[in-house]
Amino acid sequence: MKIFGTVALLIFLTACANTPSSLADGKPMPERAEKSSANQFMKSDFDRMADVELAENTLSLKTLMLKLYKRNPHELAKSTSDSPEKMVAWVFEGELQHHWQFKAIQNKQGTEAIYLSFNPEYQGDRVLPFIVGLQTMLEKAHGSKKEFYFIDSIHPQSLYNVARNVEIAAWKLSTSRKPTGELYLLSNEVNAHERNLSFEREFGKIIGRTDLFAFMLAEKSQRLISKITQSIATAVFLPF
Repeated sequence: MKIFGTVALLIFLTACANTPSSLADGKPMPERAEKSSANQFMKSDFDRMADVELAENTLSLKTLMLKLYKRNPHELAKSTSDSPEKMVAWVFEGELQHHWQFKAIQNKQGTEAIYLSFNPEYQGDRVLPFIVGLQTMLEKAHGSKKEFYFIDSIHPQSLYNVARNVEIAAWKLSTSRKPTGELYLLSNEVNAHERNLSFEREFGKIIGRTDLFAFMLAEKSQRLISKITQSIATAVFLPF
């Protein structure tokens, strides 16, 4: 089991190493604690994998939020006159102040916040509930923790379901339209002059990391994951 855990950790870290380690503005990713530090003695290989998986997915959501604001500056203007970078920093680094509850989006989290992004009656900043919904959904599936130790337990089915929910959210982002026919939020750009699929690639990284960790946890704990087949166009969010 120890050998399996070590090999799994190496595979997982290799997969994560293929993702960018900085935001689009070039800021370096914060360094994680050294393995020799005191808290690392209270972690298994799978705890360290959980640390990496959640941190890398959070970094991807920061990247997506920044890109969405740059593609949809009118949405940013509904929340602040600050730059996209400052808004992203406030949302992700100000958790001790807002606890992921924002009056502007009716304190909604998880899938309820994502639905709000595409509600035709909602007139506020649509990027904010979309990203808040994804981040709080990921955190809930991890037991609302940011760092993991021997005593912590993450259910692989929750992670698997969240990966499917991210797929649905990405589909909604690229297809949901206002009654006028316009997309609620601009993301990927495919036309005769440009082919920008960077949003799709970032979502793919989140889904890939989460799925990989879910199946590793299932193998370790000998739990079965119930795979649910849905048509992406008509799929509903899964419980997590």
